[in-house]
Amino acid sequence: MNKKILSILLLSIALLIISCNDETEEEYNTLPTSPVKVDLTQIPYPKLSDYHFFEGEMKNQIPSLNVLPYAPASVLFSDYAHKKRFVWMPIGVKATYNGDSKVLELPVGSALIKTFYYDKIQPNNTTRIIETRIMIRKQTGWIFADYVWNEAQTEAYLDLNGSFVNISWKDDNNVIKTTDYRIPSEVQCITCHKNTENVNGNLQTIHIPIGIKPQNLNHNYNYGSSTQNQLTKWIEQGYLENNFTLPTENNTTIDYNDTSKSLEKRVRSYLDINCAHCHQNGKHCDYRPMRFAFNETGAANGLTNLGVCVDTQDMQNFAPALGKIITPGNINRSMLYYRLNTTNEAYRMPLHGRTVVHEEAISLIGQWINSLQPCQ
Repeated sequence: MNKKILSILLLSIALLIISCNDETEEEYNTLPTSPVKVDLTQIPYPKLSDYHFFEGEMKNQIPSLNVLPYAPASVLFSDYAHKKRFVWMPIGVKATYNGDSKVLELPVGSALIKTFYYDKIQPNNTTRIIETRIMIRKQTGWIFADYVWNEAQTEAYLDLNGSFVNISWKDDNNVIKTTDYRIPSEVQCITCHKNTENVNGNLQTIHIPIGIKPQNLNHNYNYGSSTQNQLTKWIEQGYLENNFTLPTENNTTIDYNDTSKSLEKRVRSYLDINCAHCHQNGKHCDYRPMRFAFNETGAANGLTNLGVCVDTQDMQNFAPALGKIITPGNINRSMLYYRLNTTNEAYRMPLHGRTVVHEEAISLIGQWINSLQPCQ
């Protein structure tokens, strides 16, 4: 081969390599990127739209790229409001698993988004979004940002002062219900989300999420294009370290509305998501004897932790008949049942998050109390 032919051949190869590199670079540069903006030096933003969590009309709640929807098996009751939940994390970081019953440790920059809305709002049977709550993980810990939606449903604005919204809606049985829905203040958010820990001999109060525990996410979710276990999806998404096994059935909460499941497990799941975030060590109601966390209400000491046959403690102005937290076979002598079944703000439980009675839960708790054996 003479030098001229060799030179032409080498030049052709070089041009081919350059062309391939250009195509690869062009393909790389056209890969989609998430529009989400969470600048930790600027948050909380004044408007919900500033984050770009949703694409298209924001009221449709279509998540942007890498904004992942999720749902716990059992949901916190909030005056019958529906909820849509999403999680977002920056590129290159993952959540850490700390145990089936412990909140996933999300990395700095992460955001949890929860939108509260009602269907069949009267008089026109329309859908109305009330608020979108966001928790964002900063270097110093979690912060709260609550966004109240305008009547046009085009935007939501930062408001941490708290307020009431009068709502009338038609339920699944076509019964019209009304409430003064309470949008929480920042202080009320802290009440439910605070946790006091002993760090090197010093008590420190931090803010933590509630629902994102492996025990609550260990079930399938319909993502539109696929249906799969949520923990597996988080791992595939790059949002969770793949260094643990999925919780066992015994360590997994269930939907408390699922009548095919055992009455006991339904009650334990309900109390876990609605009450345990306050009734644990280091939480707002840790001075009370009940321990409602799902992992604390199993076989060993489970009934005692639930308050069965446990004496009430110096609770003022209650009827003498309410001498036990749970009196087996008698809802009228059970303090827990009474407090779940009242709207009196001085006595009701939970302290925040509801203004009406959760009728289905009252039926569930009542069945369970009546199924229990008498105190020895």
